[in-house]
Amino acid sequence: MATDEPTDRVPDRLAPVADAAASAAHAGAARLPDRVERLLVPRTERDRERRRIAALCAPFLALAAVAGLYPITEMVRISVSEARYVSEGFSLTAYRELVANPHLRASAVNTLWFALATTVVSLGVATATAHALEKYDLPFRGALLTLLSFPISLPGIVAAFMIIVLLGNSGLVTNLLAWFSGRSAIDLAVATSVGGLFVAYCYSMVPRALLLLRGSYAEVNERTEEAARSLGASPARTFYHVTLPQIKPGLIGAFILTVRTALAIFGTVLILQALRVWTYEIDYALSNGFQIQLAAAMATVWFVFVLGFTALGLRYTSAEVGL
Repeated sequence: MATDEPTDRVPDRLAPVADAAASAAHAGAARLPDRVERLLVPRTERDRERRRIAALCAPFLALAAVAGLYPITEMVRISVSEARYVSEGFSLTAYRELVANPHLRASAVNTLWFALATTVVSLGVATATAHALEKYDLPFRGALLTLLSFPISLPGIVAAFMIIVLLGNSGLVTNLLAWFSGRSAIDLAVATSVGGLFVAYCYSMVPRALLLLRGSYAEVNERTEEAARSLGASPARTFYHVTLPQIKPGLIGAFILTVRTALAIFGTVLILQALRVWTYEIDYALSNGFQIQLAAAMATVWFVFVLGFTALGLRYTSAEVGL
């Protein structure tokens, strides 16, 4: 029993220390703004809920600050730096080069039209595929979904290699077309042409659009479609007047996602080299003379454009969803 007395008195000895620490914490929190104080020392259930949300978001916010905000800030500083290897001074020489260089202007145009063209085709294919998957009882549906989603896991370099295997000089599709047409396989190979790059882009973008559109199709009210068909509307008119307005938010979201994907593709372009786009120009500036200011300026312009495009698109999507 003698050994129990000191143990029983330990909490009593620590109680003043704990009270002092709590008082100091409350005193420190009292000096903070009211919102911060209520976050640290919640008074209501709403305050406690906000503290839980802040705790859950804290790891992501820390990662975003370290791996996102700081690199972007440093990238902007490098783009306007006068020195080559350190961020010193202020100069807009790199941005003037972007405007004055005709090759970079042509690359920007190539990037935009190619991204829009591949997005339109990818959305068309993804919409038709999502419609078939959700509206019809297809055999081996699970296997089809696995095959259709498989390209998402492939890096761009692997996708480019698959296009070469299929559409290159000794590709499977190329040799089949040569056998049927009697022409040379070399004349029919399109892997390293703009057409081959177009197929490679769509190969990577269709599955991403399909994921969003399948979710939109799952929320379509089938009774409205049945009512339209019972009133004599054809399948095409039913889709245009009934189904399409309901999947429109998903289409807009898929459009944003596929355009961003097209703008960011690099590995496929690096291997096939059929068209000079913005990401290729950034790599070219770094690998040829280490023009880091020019590369940083191009990356900054790319980031601002994608961020603005995404913000406008999501705002429009939110409005459509609200309606």
